Amino acid sequence: MILMQEAEMVQRIVEGEQELFTELVRVHQTLVFRTCMGLTHSKEDAEDLTQEVFISAYLQLDRFKNESKLSTWLYRMAVNASLNHIRSSKKRSIFQRIEVFFTREKTEVTPVALPVTDNPERQLIAAQESKAIERAIDALPEKQRVAFTLSRYDELPQAEIAAIMGISEGAIEQLLQRAKANLRKKLTIYYKK
Repeated sequence: MILMQEAEMVQRIVEGEQELFTELVRVHQTLVFRTCMGLTHSKEDAEDLTQEVFISAYLQLDRFKNESKLSTWLYRMAVNASLNHIRSSKKRSIFQRIEVFFTREKTEVTPVALPVTDNPERQLIAAQESKAIERAIDALPEKQRVAFTLSRYDELPQAEIAAIMGISEGAIEQLLQRAKANLRKKLTIYYKK
């Protein structure tokens, strides 16, 4: 893939050389998975979304205009797929809670099995901190959450985040500053408890 220009590779895939798509997936799979994982916090969801992104990319490859890097296009698809998944999950969750309330079904609580370590208390504290961080990130406004995830988890430069989100680098800088300030506030409250 490195030897072949992206435009040439895309054109050859569109013209029928489907085996090249496997190479494209191999090269970009990690970045798509990391993006989905950073936004959904679920390995299973991230794996499913990664598959969806590449299926969608394959079906839409003839529409790729080479106006941006292929990786930027794939990031955009991964972000959109993840945000759509989060939105639909929230709707399902609300409807499930309403249904349980009105049908008065009793749900069984299954205890979570924690891996055995030398210090279960430390492990429990770490798990609680991790959940608090995930909740704080999830509570950020959508644009802040996306910018923060792409910056923190994917370690992308602000210029590329700006291209993915379709806004200026200055706007990205502001989103990242606001996201960090909001996270600091939320996590300070958590640690004061």
